[in-house]
Amino acid sequence: MQRGSGILLHVTSLPSPYGIGTLGKKAYDFVDFLASTKQKYWQFLPLNPTSYGDSPYQSFSAFALNPYFIDLDDLVERGLLKKERLDKINWGDNPRYVDYGKIYENRFKVLKSAYYKGYPLYKDQIKQFVKENEYWIKDYALFMVIKKHFNNQSYLTWDEDIKKYDKESIRFYKKKYAHEIRFYYYMQYLVFEQYQALRKYALSKGVMFIGDVPIYVASDSADVWSHSELFQLDEAKNPTDVAGVPPDYFSETGQLWGNPLYNYDKMKEDNFDWWVKRVKHASKLYDLLRIDHFRGFESYWAVPYGHKTAQYGRWVKVPGKELFAAIKKEVPELQIVAEDLGVITDEVRELKAHVGLPGIKIMQFSFSSQDYNDPHLPHNYENNCVAYLGSHDNDVTKSFLKKNPHDAYLARRYFGIDENTDLLDTMIKALFKSNADVVILTMQDLLKQDEETRMNTPGEQHGWWRYRMLEDDISEEVKEYLLNLTISSNRT
Repeated sequence: MQRGSGILLHVTSLPSPYGIGTLGKKAYDFVDFLASTKQKYWQFLPLNPTSYGDSPYQSFSAFALNPYFIDLDDLVERGLLKKERLDKINWGDNPRYVDYGKIYENRFKVLKSAYYKGYPLYKDQIKQFVKENEYWIKDYALFMVIKKHFNNQSYLTWDEDIKKYDKESIRFYKKKYAHEIRFYYYMQYLVFEQYQALRKYALSKGVMFIGDVPIYVASDSADVWSHSELFQLDEAKNPTDVAGVPPDYFSETGQLWGNPLYNYDKMKEDNFDWWVKRVKHASKLYDLLRIDHFRGFESYWAVPYGHKTAQYGRWVKVPGKELFAAIKKEVPELQIVAEDLGVITDEVRELKAHVGLPGIKIMQFSFSSQDYNDPHLPHNYENNCVAYLGSHDNDVTKSFLKKNPHDAYLARRYFGIDENTDLLDTMIKALFKSNADVVILTMQDLLKQDEETRMNTPGEQHGWWRYRMLEDDISEEVKEYLLNLTISSNRT
């Protein structure tokens, strides 16, 4: 990895007149901000379509992009939408937060209008796009239209034949909903086209994209429905065990994610082809790839289906070395970063070293241990790592320090500063001056924002992923601060 710094800000968090961040002008403006302050990286959360709960880590597809990201102003310029219509829609009442209910209610109606005009114009390009992405897009589009047919219920409640991906039923629904299927093709064509244009612009400015791939996929997803043999399911397609983590820093009862677990014995038969295709697909979108919950590639925490917490699970071994060998053979050029947090054993460390992946450091984790050898203390960062004050799962650091006064006291003692010195500023400077090749600040920490801007709290299902940056949040003072910090830390 190139020594440098960057910002973690999800696309949804960009300013926009349409209720949620998009791949439009404000995304280009953000690239310009990063370039002008000598940042090398823009890190996203997963860019897939969100399902219930609005979490980017729970998606209807591991391959598709979120149609909410489509820049509506671009469609106006193409003559596919009327600006007057967009301006009349209530996209949300508070510019600081995404109102996902209003977005869901209005976004697809607007995009359907653009489809009627746009599909005939881009028909050939869309056909080529579908051909190039045939492995996933046909199942994804079909899954979404059948889900609508069954009132957006989980596929586990569908009629038995289509629930089990019966070929005759597949043909029936493809014919019945051919028009709706093309609409999903159209949206994916648009969002991928706009994304690649933004990425090309970013690279021209010296800014690289860090993507994020969740280790697991949602139970109610096109991936599980169409590739059920790759997951641990019973005959009724219910999971036998589900994913989570045991009690840890974030939760006394662990985190019960509920995702179906992989059938690695079956995956080994075709040399992990699904995983290889997933990572190869990601390599076309990102310059670096963060793989979430890396320790799950050494052993995963299996919780019997139906349990209410993750306390009563068990560790199950994974053929991680074989899996990453298959990925590296097919996608050797992609730099992968291991999110190696949680219960880390010698076996997990050995796997990370064997694969040769950089890991992650979180400074917020470091002070309460009172251990000078804590790997999350900045003086212990090795070069080959990506370091943060906190990630999207942590509280924003200003709030963290207020809520954890003992940690703040120990941090001041560690840095040798008194109560009159800005502790958050001291932590940011220590992060940037550390040995870590890559350091990433959340936008909230750069702006020194408080708890109302927190992105997510692990284990809590509702009310998160809503944070948005406001139009005037990035002042000239913020730009100068970040630029000077980056230059003085030799991260340009």
